[in-house]
Amino acid sequence: MSHPVKLVVTDDLQRSRASVFFRLLLAIPHLIWLALWGVAVAFALVANWFVTLVRGTSPRALHGFIAQYLRYEIHVVAYLNLLANRYPGFDGDDEYPVDLVIAEPARQNRWTVFFRFPLAYPALLIAATLAGGVGAGTRSYGGLLVTVAVLGWFAALVRARTPRGLRDAGAYAVSYGAQTSAYLFLLTDRYPDSDPQAALGDLPAREDPVTLTVADDLRRSRLTVFFRILLVVPHFAWLYLWGVVVLLAWIANWFATLFAGRSPEALHRFIAAYLRYGTQVLAYAALIANPFPGFTGKPGTYPVELVVAGRQRQNRWTVFFRGLLALPALLISGAYVSLLATVAILGWCSALVRGRMPIGLRNAGALALRYHEQLNAYVFLVTPSYPYSGPTAADAPTTPGAPAFLPPEPDSQPVPA
Repeated sequence: MSHPVKLVVTDDLQRSRASVFFRLLLAIPHLIWLALWGVAVAFALVANWFVTLVRGTSPRALHGFIAQYLRYEIHVVAYLNLLANRYPGFDGDDEYPVDLVIAEPARQNRWTVFFRFPLAYPALLIAATLAGGVGAGTRSYGGLLVTVAVLGWFAALVRARTPRGLRDAGAYAVSYGAQTSAYLFLLTDRYPDSDPQAALGDLPAREDPVTLTVADDLRRSRLTVFFRILLVVPHFAWLYLWGVVVLLAWIANWFATLFAGRSPEALHRFIAAYLRYGTQVLAYAALIANPFPGFTGKPGTYPVELVVAGRQRQNRWTVFFRGLLALPALLISGAYVSLLATVAILGWCSALVRGRMPIGLRNAGALALRYHEQLNAYVFLVTPSYPYSGPTAADAPTTPGAPAFLPPEPDSQPVPA
């Protein structure tokens, strides 16, 4: 069922260099008006809480007033963080390239109304990780949204357009922040949905050389969940020891690829096996999957699978400067790793109680893991393709419980010991 608070993105990715350069200055009038309007909204929120607690539904007038403010806030956040180009209006009524659709008032459970703030605390943790603060990012100083906004600023100045991956990653953060605010403001009693697949309606169908497949059925063993940190220690120890050898292989791979323009097959397979094993370990540790992984990184053996294509030609200049070129992706990966850690903590608590991993948390963690491993593959010269920062249609999990393990790729087999 569709969430009653939905982000609609119709932005064409084009950006005006002049407005991008002065974006922060241009947004100041909106930030001032947003703060002034917020004072009136604060009183409206208190009144809305008492009335909703008594009647079980938000009054239409208060609901409309608060919803209009939240919609305006999203317009300002989208403009400030370069998710859209057009200068927004000041009333929140105009249609905007990044807009918010909020359903009409509906019945709400009085108990959840009374305890709304403590109930919203897990969502606030995710919102802080994604956007750096509550309210979709206007009070943020870090997180995924601010990171992609800063990188998008440089990209838009050079190209007069923003990369779609950056725009969609920011839109995902804004979507979750908006749903969190709507839940706190009693505009809906539906909990925010952390699933990246549900945040944006139109996702690109990409065929990246390094991607993640998920065939997990969401069921979790409470016993292994409780002891997950202890159970994963042997894997982390083996991952570290294997990583020492991979570091030497990476140095050899860098020189070989720089001269030949292509990674040697043996090194490609060896490093790909290490990355595949690391993905399985992180998926197990972060509760994105339930089975205890093997120690070899063998393909086709785990519900969360890193699929690595065969060797490709690589530009020698990008190989030589690979470390510098990867710096922007490292910043985004840092934000995604924070999301993965938050998902693991919240998923641990939920799985202990329910014996299942919430699908939104699982999919958010899978997106973070996919980007992290694409970055590793880029840095280790397994692929010349830059990590894609936004959710894609390929990230959609298969039907829970379906045997979706892929057959081994010829060029992604681990070399014999």
